[in-house]
Amino acid sequence: MVFGQVVIGPPGSGKTTYCNGMSQFLQLVGRKVAVINLDPANDSLPYDCAINIEDLIKLEDVMAEHSLGPNGGLVYCMDFLDKNIDWLEAKLKPLLKDHYLLFDFPGQVELFFLHENAKKVIMRLVKKLDLRLTAVHLIDAHLCSDPGKYISALLLSLSTMLHMELPHVNVLSKIDLIESYGKLAFNLDFYTDAHDLSYLQHHLDQDPRSAKYRKLTKELCEVIENFSLVDFTTLDIQDKVSVGNLVKLIDKTNGYIFAGIDSSAVEFSKIAVGQVDWDYYRVAAVQEKYIKDDEVFDDEIITSPQPPSSIAEHDLQKDER
Repeated sequence: MVFGQVVIGPPGSGKTTYCNGMSQFLQLVGRKVAVINLDPANDSLPYDCAINIEDLIKLEDVMAEHSLGPNGGLVYCMDFLDKNIDWLEAKLKPLLKDHYLLFDFPGQVELFFLHENAKKVIMRLVKKLDLRLTAVHLIDAHLCSDPGKYISALLLSLSTMLHMELPHVNVLSKIDLIESYGKLAFNLDFYTDAHDLSYLQHHLDQDPRSAKYRKLTKELCEVIENFSLVDFTTLDIQDKVSVGNLVKLIDKTNGYIFAGIDSSAVEFSKIAVGQVDWDYYRVAAVQEKYIKDDEVFDDEIITSPQPPSSIAEHDLQKDER
């Protein structure tokens, strides 16, 4: 069995930086890592990739030859890769014996919740090469500062999870910059747990553009809550503790902790089996480190409804209603 990660997410969410930092971390803990670049638009790679899709097809050539824009060109490239999957399989086979795989995919979100080509490529690799892959879906943490963008991120994450049909980890990346675009309306656990999204309505109503779509937003929030699939973990790719906690979670989802490649690397991963105060490392420790706790709150924050601070309180409030 061969293990790895499928790294996806919108443009600018930090996929290439993630692959670079994650490969360095995994090598430090004893794993042999191979990074596979499947983004034909990524012509400036900070890491050494074992396989590069540009050896098969280049986005610039596709756009020039077929008069396509960047989005259409990427769809064409994924379709071309699907039809030439034998090329990728042949490149991967020498790595299967002892490597952990990181697949760096394009940032065009339509490829992962609308079109079938990227999914077909992944599923064929899973079946033919017996891969154990986890989809790592990166979302820029600063979207939490805008309620409308946060709901869009939730909807994108849910759609991608349902479409990809892989073990899935949603990650708020660049968590160290989370308040760069404005202070959060609620504590961090509200955004990581995605419970009771009705509390966002007050803040959405402050924006005339969002108030116009109040009913639509309410319905979308109910869809997300009814599926009850989406939550987030957090990541600062420059913090080895943060990366280490994410690796433990990914190792659980793809089964690496039970059948690893290298025994020395497995010893590191077995830490994940023990009792860990995961919510503290995922939320509380991150909030203490990166989010300012002002003693004086403005009138809007005082008067706006506040979400329950824990799942227990959340359930209690539902019972009372």
